[in-house]
Amino acid sequence: MISAIIFDVDGTLAETEEVHRQAFNLAFEQAGLDWRWDEALYRQLLQVTGGKERILHFAATHTDLPRADAERLAPQLHATKTAIYTGYVDDGAIPLRPGIADFIEAADRAGLRLAIATTTSMPNVISLLTSAFGARWPALFPVIAAGDMVPRKKPAPDIYQLALQQLGLPPEQCVAIEDSRNGVLSATGAGLRVIVVRSLYGSEDDVSGATQVLASPTELTLDTLARLCSSAHS
Repeated sequence: MISAIIFDVDGTLAETEEVHRQAFNLAFEQAGLDWRWDEALYRQLLQVTGGKERILHFAATHTDLPRADAERLAPQLHATKTAIYTGYVDDGAIPLRPGIADFIEAADRAGLRLAIATTTSMPNVISLLTSAFGARWPALFPVIAAGDMVPRKKPAPDIYQLALQQLGLPPEQCVAIEDSRNGVLSATGAGLRVIVVRSLYGSEDDVSGATQVLASPTELTLDTLARLCSSAHS
């Protein structure tokens, strides 16, 4: 029996990654840096989870910036990027993916508990949920595990373990919704079944280990969960 659904955010609830990329580039520009992440490079950089971690990895592998300077600069750049990104979201520039809002509403009506497990920062999560659901979002998603709330980010299982702890449920009673390889590794590492919904930047990820892979979020329905539950006990 499934009692709760734990959602990833970026690429899963909404196609956010392209806006994240643009926000990173604008933050670099405002800081007077000549760094620019094109789509191909950003796809590679997404293998490193966490914005500050991604900046540090890029600085170490693509620039001559000393490590100490990068560690000083990364939090500042990330804070600027977050402000730019949340501004886009607050202006309504990032809708939820097709079918996602209907699925969330149906799950809520069915009495399923909803949670978030993401490596993105809490302000990003709150902006997106507020844009999508207004003042209702805390009632819909009372459990949010995000950003730096755990010592290790995806693909480590820590963020999902935290969400399970806050839900007070065993992994057997929950399912994760993800879009990336790192997300699948994180969720399965916490003992969860995982439904992958392919996304723009996660379209080429190896998601072996997922219980089910869907081409579109419109395929994500309560019937999908029911079939998943029944197949787990067949």
